[in-house]
Amino acid sequence: MKSVYARDLDLNLLRVLVTVADVGSVTQAAAQLYLTQPAISAALRRLTTTLGAALFVRRGRGLALTARGARLVADVRPHLQAMTDAALSPERFDPKTSDRILRIGLADSAESWLLPGLLRVLEKEAPRMRLIAVPVQFRTVADALVTRRIDLAITVADDLPPSIVRRTLFSGGFVCLFDPRLTKLGRHPSERSYLARDHVIVSYNGDLRGVIEDSFGKQRRVRCSVASFHGIGAIVEGSSLVATVPAIVAMTLLKQHPHLRTAKLPLEFPNSGMEMLWPRALEGDEGFGFLRRVIEGLANAAVKKAAVTSKA
Repeated sequence: MKSVYARDLDLNLLRVLVTVADVGSVTQAAAQLYLTQPAISAALRRLTTTLGAALFVRRGRGLALTARGARLVADVRPHLQAMTDAALSPERFDPKTSDRILRIGLADSAESWLLPGLLRVLEKEAPRMRLIAVPVQFRTVADALVTRRIDLAITVADDLPPSIVRRTLFSGGFVCLFDPRLTKLGRHPSERSYLARDHVIVSYNGDLRGVIEDSFGKQRRVRCSVASFHGIGAIVEGSSLVATVPAIVAMTLLKQHPHLRTAKLPLEFPNSGMEMLWPRALEGDEGFGFLRRVIEGLANAAVKKAAVTSKA
């Protein structure tokens, strides 16, 4: 290989050689390769000069291979075909042997129901694949996907550029989370009773406005505002505070804090849901296709569990 590179052999010249040998004409080779006749002639001259031997001789109006040219074509043809097949064949992906690194962005409400199950599936079906999870939210996800800081996201989003594919994983509302030992909220509180309680809210703005204030224009009695759902269960347990959380998040919190209970949110929440987002450029990527199928399965299972939990 060093001698090849040292002589600056352009492998495209070999493609021209084989095509001219097959059709026997510079004109026909130019048409087949979508090049001009002078370009084909120049390529043959360059190859002849590089190899120091004549490769074609004139035969009537066409060209015929010399003995040196015939040997070269016979040696080169299978390698060119192998390179073409390798370039055009679909990516071979085997989760059992793949060592790809997956970069996904997660809304904080998605970590609890998705990450544990996803890691268990990867451990079993793709033991060498690794995962990097970074936080995203509706204001930052578009830029993170467009700049490819992440390859896939699980979150909610507003308007997205056409280069991003979006798929709804599930639609679901919110529930009230409370500690019945200190708060008598009941299973179906009235709006007045709900708004009169002291609340802990999640605010991505770092203020006293949460999803209820933004969606309904109603102001709760906010005692505490936090940046994520991670500590909500521990905050509510042992307090008189009420938290409004996605139903799928409540499922995990009830497991971690069995004293807590949920109640129906006394407001008709607009359609909301969790989406899976990815760059359109990764549509045909088998590795991320595998990842998306796993996530969809986990989302379906989580929704079923959440439905059972809300009826309990």
